[in-house]
Amino acid sequence: MPVYEYLCNDCQRRVSVLLRDPKAAAKCPVCGGKDLSRRFSSFSVRGTYKDVYDDILNDNQLTSGMLRNDPRALAEWNKRMQRGMESGHEPSEYDEHAE
Repeated sequence: MPVYEYLCNDCQRRVSVLLRDPKAAAKCPVCGGKDLSRRFSSFSVRGTYKDVYDDILNDNQLTSGMLRNDPRALAEWNKRMQRGMESGHEPSEYDEHAE
């Protein structure tokens, strides 16, 4: 049973909805609104911290950006460190620095 992410156009919240029947209309679990826009959502890939660290340290552009205190590099580092973990943040928090 897939979980989809939506933006509720009524209450302006990003919500996750479990759809048992793919033909059923999604409803906002917060306000009950039915005016939802489907969002592209990420998925979790589990790995070890060593894999994540190796990936970061092997990326010369990222490590040199971190040494220069580049906010885009910090945003990318945070994304990679959060891989496979629940962070409780909205994806757009990193997007403003990564562009």
